[in-house]
Amino acid sequence: MPDKHLNLFIMAGGVGSRFWPKSRNAYPKQFIDILGTGSSLLQHTYNRFKDIVLPENIYVVTHQDYYDLVLQQIPELLPYQIICEPSRNNTAPCIAYSSFKIYKRDPKAVMVIVPSDHLILKEELYRQIICQAVTYAQQHPALVTLGISPTRPDTGFGYIQYDERSTENFTPVTAFREKPARAVAEQYLEQGNFLWNAGMFIWKAADILAAFKQYSPDIYELFQGGLNQYNTGLEADFIEANYPLSPNISIDYAIMEKAKNVFTIRADIGWSDLGTWNSLYEISDKDESNNVLIGVDGNEIHNSTNCIINAPSGKMIAIDGLKDYIVVDNQNVVWIYPRCKEQEIKEVTNSIKSKVLLEYL
Repeated sequence: MPDKHLNLFIMAGGVGSRFWPKSRNAYPKQFIDILGTGSSLLQHTYNRFKDIVLPENIYVVTHQDYYDLVLQQIPELLPYQIICEPSRNNTAPCIAYSSFKIYKRDPKAVMVIVPSDHLILKEELYRQIICQAVTYAQQHPALVTLGISPTRPDTGFGYIQYDERSTENFTPVTAFREKPARAVAEQYLEQGNFLWNAGMFIWKAADILAAFKQYSPDIYELFQGGLNQYNTGLEADFIEANYPLSPNISIDYAIMEKAKNVFTIRADIGWSDLGTWNSLYEISDKDESNNVLIGVDGNEIHNSTNCIINAPSGKMIAIDGLKDYIVVDNQNVVWIYPRCKEQEIKEVTNSIKSKVLLEYL
């Protein structure tokens, strides 16, 4: 029987802009079956925890525009289990809001906070590590984060530096490092005491609120103001008026880089953040020409290698002579770009936004 004090919070409010044009403002990445498995990334995340968290203790934190989408994809949820943000202010405000809300309901609450759009291949090992982290957080005033052993000098991830002198499973974190340059990432791998930051957290609600009070008092005071309204009919009005006043800041900047009681546990769980088309390419099955074909039924693909091609089911795709390209056909947009220039996707979408062509975003 799962612990009644254990609560899961799935963060599902982002727009997945690096997966444009498949991920759109009205229907972002977490709601898409981007792996071609028959389930969305959000559904995979929910199902991953059903055996270790009571169903009534699973929450989805999302933008208010996605309330109906969440309910469509996880109809088991009751309205109180969908926590809506009226604005996108990054992870610190949504975690502070969730922490006050659950603390009001259960002062002994333990929180597991995870993104909604990551891939985890070793799910049973993942659940075991989560349970270990929950036990540790229950027994210590610790802020626990999961770390992934780096397999390459990736410049797209943040890094966790830990105390290499520790021999315990839970090791003190000495620093968080932002996305590094290639040469710096190579140094991290050589040094050996760095893990990728997977953005997954485990702690008691009381401990994270104490950290907000000490290290981000502006956020703490803003959300403490609604303590008497949480879990009542007055909560929505308080959040609508006050949430947009919170700073746009990540939990890493607001708390994790400042706190002295942060610990990490290595979690080599077959993880990918699925943050970009290239990351999806890396983990996907490939044909004899090293191409990844997603949603492509009929195709005439010749003399093309190392491409990732995503198109609606039932559409014929004819390609000749492409190497290392991304090809995405989705609704009213076709995107054809070299894989090595994938990071330019932000420039493309910003240009579209500047021209007020919002129907393409």
